[in-house]
Amino acid sequence: MTDAPHSDPAFRKFERGRVADRIMEDLRDQILRGALPDGSRLPAERDLAEQYGVSGATVREAVRALTAMGLVSVRHGSGSFVTASADRMIAVSIASAIQLKNVGAAEVLDILGTLNAHAAQAAAVHATDEEIAALRAAAEQLASIDSVDESVHALKRFLHLLSEISHNALLATLCKFFDEIQVELGIAISGGRKLSEWRRIAGALYAHRLAVVEAIEARDGDRAAELVKTYHQRALELVTAAPQAEQIRIADLRYSQVIASLLHTQPAAGPR
Repeated sequence: MTDAPHSDPAFRKFERGRVADRIMEDLRDQILRGALPDGSRLPAERDLAEQYGVSGATVREAVRALTAMGLVSVRHGSGSFVTASADRMIAVSIASAIQLKNVGAAEVLDILGTLNAHAAQAAAVHATDEEIAALRAAAEQLASIDSVDESVHALKRFLHLLSEISHNALLATLCKFFDEIQVELGIAISGGRKLSEWRRIAGALYAHRLAVVEAIEARDGDRAAELVKTYHQRALELVTAAPQAEQIRIADLRYSQVIASLLHTQPAAGPR
């Protein structure tokens, strides 16, 4: 008796499912395992079709699914590139959950406070002296900036450093996403780029940020965590005291736009 093509059980199982889905799952697995690293170019459509024994249309369907997940970016005329950024994948997942569950801004900021408190506690233990010095420099820089754009950049740098020096990669990625929401909300309720209102919110927290740095410098993790919680509580009070306070609920256009912008930010298109 002659064996049928692809008689291996693994191939039989592969062929019984929707072929495009199976190809997508196989490529996704290779991307997540690092066999197809971030920034690398996928094999040409013709090569993938030959490899999987399918048509070009089936390959295109699989690649479209990977693109929708944010794992692949298609550059017309150049090919398809892996864009497997952990930051983006987590951002898409959490932003989707926020929209699906109608999570309010206050709840989001509360989560960020808990995450950053844990990050500060870990930083007090694991951060190097050089990393803590960089955190202090980032905090102090915020006091001497008169441009809202530069201040926003400096604030994000401070918040990102706080989580990065915890030396917990997953925690840092989660904090970075929620940091973006906090800062963008601050911009939204301060009238966009209105310096006086931005200073009222961001500037009032200067002493709180320095206190957190000092606790980390003293390697006092418990105190650092408590000070971060105080910082976030004060930030929430400043946000809710703004004239636009009633506009930061999920039904509000501004908050929705902040979440949508994080959800739909396009990944890098790959090397040119």
